[in-house]
Amino acid sequence: MSSNNAVVEISQTASQFRSSIVLQAENKYIDVKSILGLFTTLVGGHSYELHVHGPDADEAKQAMTEVFAKYNLDVNIISD
Repeated sequence: MSSNNAVVEISQTASQFRSSIVLQAENKYIDVKSILGLFTTLVGGHSYELHVHGPDADEAKQAMTEVFAKYNLDVNIISD
């Protein structure tokens, strides 16, 4: 897996939605639409939490789940 590809695809996928999509990794919160933020945070073997809020949150959650799974990244979508 190329983590560069994962970062770019995750960011591009997130950018298709109006919802706020925030990745929580330990005590850091990263805007998933920020490629730079993802580069410094996204490392294999970690478990992440994804917080999605907004008008298209359901679609965004589905798409983000798929793109994380594609790169074998462990993500837990937090539903409020």
